[in-house]
Amino acid sequence: MPLPVELRSFDDVRALIRVLPRPDGESEARARARQRRLTKPPGSLGRLEDLACWLAAWQRRDPPRLARVRICVFAGNHGVAARGVSAYPACVTAQMVANFEAGGAAINQLARIFGAELRVVPLALESPTADFTVAPALDEAACVTAIRAGFACVEPGLDLVVGGEMGIANTTAAAAVLAALSGEPPEAVVGPGTGLDRAGLARKVAVVREGLTRHRAALGDPLEVLRRLGGREIAALFGLYLGARIRSVPAVLDGFVTTAAAAVLHALAPGHGLAHMVAGHRSAEPAHRRQLERLGLVPLLDLGMRLGEGSGAAVALGILRAAVACHAGMATFEEAGVDDRREG
Repeated sequence: MPLPVELRSFDDVRALIRVLPRPDGESEARARARQRRLTKPPGSLGRLEDLACWLAAWQRRDPPRLARVRICVFAGNHGVAARGVSAYPACVTAQMVANFEAGGAAINQLARIFGAELRVVPLALESPTADFTVAPALDEAACVTAIRAGFACVEPGLDLVVGGEMGIANTTAAAAVLAALSGEPPEAVVGPGTGLDRAGLARKVAVVREGLTRHRAALGDPLEVLRRLGGREIAALFGLYLGARIRSVPAVLDGFVTTAAAAVLHALAPGHGLAHMVAGHRSAEPAHRRQLERLGLVPLLDLGMRLGEGSGAAVALGILRAAVACHAGMATFEEAGVDDRREG
């Protein structure tokens, strides 16, 4: 399917937002009709039933399938890391990319066990974003380049995508983006990230407040919020979710940083921008619960995870596979010769 516009500017992004596809109601209706005929009491599989129907609606077929699942981990460096907002040095970003590529990270094991292709996308690691307390993190061209990198990871034929991230100080950037979009004060959004102590947390809150003050005149535009306060990996995640929507590929949201990217899409298309997405888990980052509620997303899991990398969403793939297996593999009452009449 050719794109209606090229992705070269924020105006092009806005043009895509105006043509976001909606789910296929006929496929969803067929899926719900099948659920009513399967050998079980109606509704007895709970959210598994709804997940199967959601997948059918966005894949535009029934039954849905999960043969081609892709996890994309985007990595970027942040200039604001120099402000002491992370428990780890900025060099860890590139070191962890090497670990991903060598197969040694948690996401490598989870992708393998849950049957997903893993794609690692480092984004100009040699060029950290600007410290957003001093200047915009990115100019428009650099932000669009990152958006395009995420968008390009989604092609027709994928059944599901998951976004993950790696970037020292990216919970600071994500907190700034979420504070700007939600209107909440920094102290309500900032969390410990990689494990900051009390002094580090106070420093992080102060840095986010400085960034919000510096850019306050531009924060009414979600794309300006993204470029001024975000990072390349957050912009790429936004591009991934936008590309998934344009290609009608369902997507699974991971943790706090990926939620900041999703919140930009939500702000650009309120009420329906995230309809093709499900929250894989609730992060242990304190503000994640409230931000998911604001976006209208109910997480599938709550395991106290806060690693990033797409790890929580990857674990949630097991639930989605269970939903598809039951939906497609169970017998109907007619096929099994089971009486479906319920006594009053």
